[in-house]
Amino acid sequence: MPEKMACFQYIVAALCFAVLLEGSLSKAQLTPTFYDETCPNVTAIIRKVLVNASFSDPRIGASLIRLHFHDCFVQGCDASILLDDPVNGEKEAIPNNNSARGYEVIDAMKAALESACPNTVSCADILTIASEQSVSTLAGGPSWAVPLGRRDGFTANRTLANSNLPGFNNTLDRLKDRFSNVGLNTSIDLVALSGAHTFGRAQCLTFTSRLYNFTGVGDTDPTLNTTYLEELRQICPQGGNSSVLTNLDPTTPDGFDNNYFTNLQVNRGLLRSDQNLFSTEGADTIEIVNRFSSNQTAFFESFVESMIRMGNISPLTGTEGEIRSNCRAVNSATIRSNSDTALVSSI
Repeated sequence: MPEKMACFQYIVAALCFAVLLEGSLSKAQLTPTFYDETCPNVTAIIRKVLVNASFSDPRIGASLIRLHFHDCFVQGCDASILLDDPVNGEKEAIPNNNSARGYEVIDAMKAALESACPNTVSCADILTIASEQSVSTLAGGPSWAVPLGRRDGFTANRTLANSNLPGFNNTLDRLKDRFSNVGLNTSIDLVALSGAHTFGRAQCLTFTSRLYNFTGVGDTDPTLNTTYLEELRQICPQGGNSSVLTNLDPTTPDGFDNNYFTNLQVNRGLLRSDQNLFSTEGADTIEIVNRFSSNQTAFFESFVESMIRMGNISPLTGTEGEIRSNCRAVNSATIRSNSDTALVSSI
């Protein structure tokens, strides 16, 4: 009963927050009831595909929430990260190349939805729902009412992806700059959303500099717990395979909880960008890490609010954008329409 009550509280809080956010950003017009009439089983359909995928890929939940994150930080939440574009595609941007994953699962979700509700659910909304379900259904984290009604963009932007996405070696100031650029809070949103690293994996290449050559003179990161340092060196030997994976949260690697913050307090944050939230002297993020470490409910509540806020970054709504039939490509009618417009403009 307490778990059900807590879940109900998160959903009610999310609904109230979504209403407030919609009022402050009237252009967005996102609402959790957007598909109630046109595709009432949208969440159940996405959940089924997600759960089936998790049987063979236990880290798919963390991968999908990362896709949503990396989508929203570039041109807003418009599913631009999903486009196959050899010139401007965000998949090949430095932060995503050989790293971002889960595209095939999004394809499967889209195919199932096109079968049940053709030309109705956007790829941007699929990413958003899949993220919530990854946290709540797969990892035991909070559930929330997801504001919906986004439409899909026509273009990707590799240049912006290279410049706007937070990086695993970023200083705290750099992280704050990245969050500020997209209108997110540089303290509570930053810490709460970083808490998504409480599940998932990271490649050795994202942290080996901390183990062997932190400042370029063969030293180690002084903020790294010495016991943890030796554990990581066993997993990622110097000169070894840089694509080997290890858990972002060594305590509860597949569960969504507040152990991520407890790890930071004892210098067991895997990525430099994570540990900087706690180890940067005088930072306003330290108090938030301490609060979330001692109060999981506070973390969950803030995480839900920050996820909704991130999901509301520059969405395309109404007649903007389109509903892609294939998340990897803009619709052919759109291509023809754009070509016709360009031809008329050139006459």
